[in-house]
Amino acid sequence: MAAFDYAAEAELFPGAARPSRRQPVGYRRFASAAEALRFAMEELAPEALAGAALEVGDDRFDSHGMRALYEAADYPLARRRREDRSPATMPRSSRGSGPMPGSGAVRKGRASQDQD
Repeated sequence: MAAFDYAAEAELFPGAARPSRRQPVGYRRFASAAEALRFAMEELAPEALAGAALEVGDDRFDSHGMRALYEAADYPLARRRREDRSPATMPRSSRGSGPMPGSGAVRKGRASQDQD
């Protein structure tokens, strides 16, 4: 297999497996495949990434192919951790449902009443 050209121009076609409340992202062109991969892996909603396709020259990659290229040792750009903003993974205080564990905040309840 020939080495992948991360500097080649690329086109990204985000898909949507199901409707999302986020702002829809349409077709985008990138000066380099590396930039397109970074955008796809770090910025796209998981729903859009699931059906996305990356075209580089005559080659077409699905989300699994894009992830493999992004995680490859020869990927030229610095990787940034994607921030998952779904309520299930956000800290409790960000959802407004109480203090974060270990924050030192005490809720009134049975345990605090027994400490008289």
